Amino acid sequence: MRSLRRLLRPLLAAALVAGVLASVALAVAAGLGLVTWVEAGTLVALALLAALACGLGLGLVLVRRSVRALEESVREHARTVSQALGEDRLETRRSLKDLRERVSRISDQALPKASRELRRAVEVQGRADYEQQVAWAELRDHLDTAAFMPPLRGWAASPDVLRVLVRHIERLRPETVVECGSGASSVWLGYALRRAGRGRLVALEHDARYAELSRALVASHGLDDIVEVRHAPFTPIGTDTVSVDGEERTTADRWYDRAALAGLAGVGLVFVDGPPQATGLQVRHPALPLLLPHCTEDAVFVLDDADRPEERAVGDRWLAAHPEFHRTEEQAEKGAHVFGRKGI
Repeated sequence: MRSLRRLLRPLLAAALVAGVLASVALAVAAGLGLVTWVEAGTLVALALLAALACGLGLGLVLVRRSVRALEESVREHARTVSQALGEDRLETRRSLKDLRERVSRISDQALPKASRELRRAVEVQGRADYEQQVAWAELRDHLDTAAFMPPLRGWAASPDVLRVLVRHIERLRPETVVECGSGASSVWLGYALRRAGRGRLVALEHDARYAELSRALVASHGLDDIVEVRHAPFTPIGTDTVSVDGEERTTADRWYDRAALAGLAGVGLVFVDGPPQATGLQVRHPALPLLLPHCTEDAVFVLDDADRPEERAVGDRWLAAHPEFHRTEEQAEKGAHVFGRKGI
């Protein structure tokens, strides 16, 4: 509308100027006597009306052209919008097609694979749970334990590795059993020694509070005459440099206080279930070199959690330093390696 007003204003002005010029010309003619004043007035009015009509006619022509230009612009915008909407619609269809193909691939490939893996994991876990339940029931019946026993697995030793330990206790009938760590396993080993009719268990525990809890647990089963839980806080030891995945690293610099080993003699079985792995690299390695002087000739070391690379590396170092020993790998939930002298 503003552009139309801009076009009409000069036309109306031109018509007005033309009318004024015609009026002046007629007035001059009247003054010269060429026409009468009545005739001059009539002619001026007609000239003004003619000029106004011409201006309005030209204005209508311009308005028509503006309307046509506006219509063309609207059509052009409509075509542009339609084209854009068509391209968006096409892109949306393509995206939906890609999405359907991805969902189809997931449905045809990933989901069946995930389902198989989940089913396999459930089956494996189910077998493991069943085997541990069997081992737990066998231990309880064989050792004639109390009605309520401390739970196993998790942080505690698993029933199958305890079954290995009980078997060695009954075969060796050791004077002394040493456990690196303490807790539920200390109670079960105490029952095994009571059934064997001889021997005592010395459990080394680095945490003072946990040592107290283990003592209370042992006492609640009436085994404090067989099981001794010694508080052995971590103290500094020498370190070694070992290669791990091609990288030179330093082993743990702490182990149980060696003062806690005082008085140990006739050790026939060592259960290495500590210190915790987070203490340092290959932290369980000192068990054999530091406890071996207190052991009998036929002593056996049982290394728990042997499925872990660190524990396997610990066993490799033991065998390298003591070639007279050999390793037997027992089937256990977390892996159990048994070390003893060859030929014994």
